[in-house]
Amino acid sequence: MPVCDTCGNDYDKAFKVTKAGKTMTFDSFECAITAMAPVCAHCGCRVIGHGVEESGGKIFCCAHCADHVKGLKDRA
Repeated sequence: MPVCDTCGNDYDKAFKVTKAGKTMTFDSFECAITAMAPVCAHCGCRVIGHGVEESGGKIFCCAHCADHVKGLKDRA
């Protein structure tokens, strides 16, 4: 059975996700998010929605966390 790259669980319904040319195997969306989702530059939570990105590449989970930054791009 495929083995999850995050938790090591053997699971017959595991799936693969490819991001920027790197493919990983997961047994749950929780493990995929833990391994691949960006982290908010302000509060540290995982960004699983659209998020907000500033011109230097920092990603924020919401407008509140990005409120103090200029040059933001809405990724929606």
